Amino acid sequence: MKHHITISILKVCIGLCALFIVSSCEKDIPVQADYTDYVYSSMDEDGGSWKPILLTGSSQIAVPAPADVSSDAYQNELAALKTATSNLTGSQMEAVEYWSNNPILRWNEIALELVAKYNLIPGPNADGTYTLPDPANPGNIPHFPFAHPPYAVRALSYLSVAQFDGLITSWFYKFTYNRPAPGQVDASITPAYVDNSLPSYPADGAVVAAASRDILTAMFPLEKDYLAAKAEEQMASLQWAGINVESDVTAGAAIGEEVAKAALARAATDGMKKAQCPKPISDSLKTAAFNRFGWQWDNIEVPPRPVGLTPLFGQVKMWNVPTVEEVRPPVPPAPGTAEYEENVKELKHYADDMTEEWRAIANFWQDGLGTYTPPGHWNRIAKEYVLKYQLNPLRTARLFAYLNMAMMDAGISCWDAKYYYHYPRPINQIPGYKTIAGTPNFPSYTSGHSVFSAAAAEVLTYVFPEEGAKFRDWALEAAISRVYGGIHWRFDAEVGTAQGINVANYTINVAKADGAD
Repeated sequence: MKHHITISILKVCIGLCALFIVSSCEKDIPVQADYTDYVYSSMDEDGGSWKPILLTGSSQIAVPAPADVSSDAYQNELAALKTATSNLTGSQMEAVEYWSNNPILRWNEIALELVAKYNLIPGPNADGTYTLPDPANPGNIPHFPFAHPPYAVRALSYLSVAQFDGLITSWFYKFTYNRPAPGQVDASITPAYVDNSLPSYPADGAVVAAASRDILTAMFPLEKDYLAAKAEEQMASLQWAGINVESDVTAGAAIGEEVAKAALARAATDGMKKAQCPKPISDSLKTAAFNRFGWQWDNIEVPPRPVGLTPLFGQVKMWNVPTVEEVRPPVPPAPGTAEYEENVKELKHYADDMTEEWRAIANFWQDGLGTYTPPGHWNRIAKEYVLKYQLNPLRTARLFAYLNMAMMDAGISCWDAKYYYHYPRPINQIPGYKTIAGTPNFPSYTSGHSVFSAAAAEVLTYVFPEEGAKFRDWALEAAISRVYGGIHWRFDAEVGTAQGINVANYTINVAKADGAD
């Protein structure tokens, strides 16, 4: 399906979206939000029958039957739980409040914090050369990773998919064994969170803690100790909150660890290790584009970086699109054509007559260095609607899995187009032209912000159809923001928006067949 987005349509959303700019302050750097517990809008008792992403089925990971609640073993665990909940320290009570009854939200927040922390581009050495982060020695300067948008969306994808598959497994065994929560077995135990009557074995919170710890440790190895401490705290808080006994937690953690292994096995062979390729390979892509189209993008930094950002990210394994060529956009307008000249005129107009509104929009969607990147921005938006619609942890994991898979596939397709066409940016082509934001170190066509945002908006619209017009308006605003900023041509934004919608539909089709609808 082809989608035609015109600049007039992109402008329609500006008035509405200006409200979003004013009302959304918590954007660039994540802060610890107040994720208070709530009553789930649904229990999804059949969630264990949903189709996972990585696993072959919900029972692939074997979980033994728990001890009966009347057994001595369980009664001993219950007694230990009652002791633990009756003598909480101040820090333990803070931990219970921090983790709430939907820890997916908190681990997503932690992931965004790490992305922002490591989203720092390596600078030049004294001699003008550049040193890249070394995954084999992450503590070397510059530290590994450089959490740029492709790296960020990949990390978020594996995190979310592991959480989703782990919780499908958890839900399967929860409703197979139907072990009641401690407070339902012993009325003297008052859980810290609202009672959603969710079977307690295996503990879904422990699944999330173990899977999140292991995935994020692989993605941010220097944070191993921090992540281990957070996971340990979360798993302990399940008992402090009076919602799980020790055997619930142990079984849940085992699921999380196994599903993380499956996710990391895929990650090890998805091609990301080769995305930041050597200069000869990067130069060959540039030469091929010039021979094919008669143009090429060049880095204009001083000193110039020898290689653009992840030239081979377009060859990384996609989640739901069969081949990247299937979603490659058409050839962009050649320099000197009427459409190209119209774009030049428009960019000069924005540069010469910049308004406060245009500048505010460009700055709001910038998501540059030191922030959680455009994919992280859309994860932040998604969390607001998880809370609004009170999704349970399984539904929440499903949303983030499809959101981040769609954005990763969109990013791969975007980077394929960037280095296949190798189209120069406005600052390369227009004499004396200046942007109001930093120029990224990769070719122009298509716009990453546009592709990521359009894909995200489509998935969010699928999950929350009542909010679809709002999400799509925001995606259009994110796209036009790059034109206002002088970073992209209008056709980068328009074609990128259509490209993101196209790619997202592959993921949405998978979601429609997973049994959750």
